[in-house]
Amino acid sequence: MATVTRDTLLRKPFNDFRNYPYGFSRSGDFSIRESDVLLHYGCLITALVNGELAPETDEDKALLAVATGAKEAETVVEKAWVKYLGRINRPKVGSMYGRSKVVEDDGDFDSAGSTEDDLVVED
Repeated sequence: MATVTRDTLLRKPFNDFRNYPYGFSRSGDFSIRESDVLLHYGCLITALVNGELAPETDEDKALLAVATGAKEAETVVEKAWVKYLGRINRPKVGSMYGRSKVVEDDGDFDSAGSTEDDLVVED
């Protein structure tokens, strides 16, 4: 079994086919520079977060701190990773057509209990 090193992870392109099936650059969520940074550093950051690789340099320690939320993003790589995490962890949209269950509201009736419409059409 091959050992995972920092250099091999930096050479391997990072792809997230589940959330970005056509790639980061075609998604419209990231700039060209951000998508290049994610492709280059994504595997390294993922390995650091998953514990597959111990942080070797100060840059690795800073990336791990930002990925875990212990530090604010400062570099381009850190900002791109925070933006990526924000995009994949955003809440899902329920429905674009509104509520799925019709709820009748009694507030549509006036206090006298009449159900007549207030709209008057004159010919």
